[in-house]
Amino acid sequence: MKKINNLFFDKIHDHIPAYIIAEIGVNHNGDISLAKKLIKEAKSIGANAIKFQSFNAESLADSKTPKVKYQKRSGSKKETHYEMLKKLELSFDQQIELFKFAKKSSIDFLSTPYDIESAKFLNSLNVKAFKVASADIVDLPLHEYLVTTKKPVILSVGMASLDEIDFILRVYKKKHKNKIAILHAVSNYPASDNSLNMKVIDTLKNKFKVPVGYSDHSLGIDSAIIAISKGVKIIERHFTLDKSLNGPDHSASSSPSEFKNYVEQIRKAEIILGSPIKKCQKEEIEMKKISRKSLFTSRDLSAGHKISRNDLISRRPGNGIYPSFLNKIVGRTLKVNLKVNKKIHWTHFNEPKK
Repeated sequence: MKKINNLFFDKIHDHIPAYIIAEIGVNHNGDISLAKKLIKEAKSIGANAIKFQSFNAESLADSKTPKVKYQKRSGSKKETHYEMLKKLELSFDQQIELFKFAKKSSIDFLSTPYDIESAKFLNSLNVKAFKVASADIVDLPLHEYLVTTKKPVILSVGMASLDEIDFILRVYKKKHKNKIAILHAVSNYPASDNSLNMKVIDTLKNKFKVPVGYSDHSLGIDSAIIAISKGVKIIERHFTLDKSLNGPDHSASSSPSEFKNYVEQIRKAEIILGSPIKKCQKEEIEMKKISRKSLFTSRDLSAGHKISRNDLISRRPGNGIYPSFLNKIVGRTLKVNLKVNKKIHWTHFNEPKK
């Protein structure tokens, strides 16, 4: 893949397109063939990376941990959070297979480690970066290990206070200057419009001076466009082949057609945002020549006449001397005769153009 994105945070430039991550997460439902279909589809609709979740159910959750509200929409009512996770975990061998498949498909492979063992495994695959879930901003041992890898880290900060974000960023800055980005997120699936608070992106950028992206849990495209307009260069969104599949995240994920439109609208927004350099555009040149005004004579004038304001009028087209130069024309002496309604040129005067 061409290095047109800023996953590695070397430098953030306005002209670099956003790095779009298709968050497969656990939407593979434990099925390796479904996972591969998701990778292939994500590539075809323009994602820069796919992301899975690397965890061991036993180490991640106590067996009696209950599901959160949105997770109760799938599975049996008696199923615990642990039991749900157990069905969705991928073995290391399966992840190796998916890593190789993603590489063959020319799309970046990312995964979120939920424990140090999983992080060490991902590091052995030489993943390009680590993505840390919002919930694990408080997992100090995990972050301390990630620091030692010296690899880029993308950290979602849903649910976190500014103090919590500041604390964990200091861990990275103190030990090693990892390239780190934080993603504004609202940890609900889906997140309601009134909870999105996209102005937080500005707060994070101003306070922490690190690249800020957006982990989008909303149902629409609007918040992503707002994020792009605020200069984010990393966007993550959940992705599924079928929103009706059984599983905790499918219903709040984007289908292939929705994700394709999502990518297209982001790319369109980037084009519309364009360059911060203000200059006349090529398509404006004709309008500029026609709609701007030039200075014309208001009456017949003779050679040797000294120009006054009353000798001049402003009218279209704008391919002569602009009226903005009026004060540089007044007081000059004509060296030729000029008829009424004659367009003024610098060559009509004895004095050189200043």
